[in-house]
Amino acid sequence: MGELKTRATTVLRRALDLREGEIRGLVLAFLYFFFLLGGYTLLRPLRDEMGVASGVENLQYLFTATFFVMLLAVPAFGMLVSRWARSRIVPSVYRFFIASILLFYLLFNVTETNVWTARAFYVWVSVLNLFVVSVFWSLMNDLFQASQAKRLFPVIAAGGTAGALAGPLAAANLVGPLGPASLLLISAAALEIAVWCVYGLLREKGSVKTTAQTPVGGGIFDGLTLVLRSPYLMGVAVFFLLMTSAATFLYFIQAHFVRDLFPTSAERIAAFAWLDFFANAATVLLQLFVTGRLLKRFGLGFGLAVLPIVVTLAFAALALAPVFAMLAGIQVLRRAAQYAVSRPAREALFTPLSAGEKYKAKNFIDTAVYRGGDAGSGWAFAGLRAAGLDFAAIALVMVPVAGLWTGIAFALGRHRERLADAPPKAKVIQ
Repeated sequence: MGELKTRATTVLRRALDLREGEIRGLVLAFLYFFFLLGGYTLLRPLRDEMGVASGVENLQYLFTATFFVMLLAVPAFGMLVSRWARSRIVPSVYRFFIASILLFYLLFNVTETNVWTARAFYVWVSVLNLFVVSVFWSLMNDLFQASQAKRLFPVIAAGGTAGALAGPLAAANLVGPLGPASLLLISAAALEIAVWCVYGLLREKGSVKTTAQTPVGGGIFDGLTLVLRSPYLMGVAVFFLLMTSAATFLYFIQAHFVRDLFPTSAERIAAFAWLDFFANAATVLLQLFVTGRLLKRFGLGFGLAVLPIVVTLAFAALALAPVFAMLAGIQVLRRAAQYAVSRPAREALFTPLSAGEKYKAKNFIDTAVYRGGDAGSGWAFAGLRAAGLDFAAIALVMVPVAGLWTGIAFALGRHRERLADAPPKAKVIQ
């Protein structure tokens, strides 16, 4: 038995390019992200259905409301990071959202769901998904060394993709027999398991550092000021704005198609869930066995550029054939590129930075900048539709935008490599 375990460990190390002492921390991080994204993606199809139910013509208002909630949440998070140990913040943030999930469960069961409850749920889940994932990657950047990021982050990201595969699959199969509200309880349980994975990861020795036990310090608005003072972080923020503009335009087009093709709420939830499932199925194998070696061989700049290159080609294809089948294929391909390649490369941009930049600046970019891009893009899409542009013309408008995004991706990759290679004194963002 011991010999079999040793052989399995050797095979795993070779397949995933692991070093001595990394397996336990990697497994805990993998499971942590699995239950975290599994819990969120159970809610995502329900959230998308609430957006359709409240009117696809009003989605830009929901995106704007989400942005303003983010503007309130980011300083509150900055205050926590300044005063509390990072190891205390992570479980606290997750348990706050678990309590919120249970509150919405009561609302859905005790009162009749109306349009305002649907809108509140949509905004709340849109806040939740960015905060829980941003906090996850902040902790990963804190616990794992910059030299480990290229090798381990793709595998850790695969844990999230596996969870994101299980979540929509469960939603698609359970929403009919159990009802939409039941998904909330399952989501809350998954997030609680993720919290216990955090505790295990923080106790882990070896490949994991212990710097998360101290507060970051500083002020509650440091995230904004750090970004404004750093051309590098400003570049990351612009990368996010262009990424969200592409995703928002595709999301709005998708919402229109789903509304027109699927007449009932349960059918729309199932349709959103199956789109999520196939996108995540296309992602997980790439993350496990391709992305780490790809980033190691071609560098972060290429990894960052994969998504904008895919999106450029996708918008060109959608301009030629603006139909649901084309859009569904594009969404699967785009999300696979985003989560299999772009996400781990994007998160590695923060590994050479200070704790304040990893938590405060990163959280500001991941949340306020991201949702600000969503809101602005939502109004831009509504404006183009009001001007009479159809989906094909809108896709054509986005082609040069995605091309600009590609150039910024390569520039950020080069800058990050210079930061990672610089001696400690020179690792000052300027």
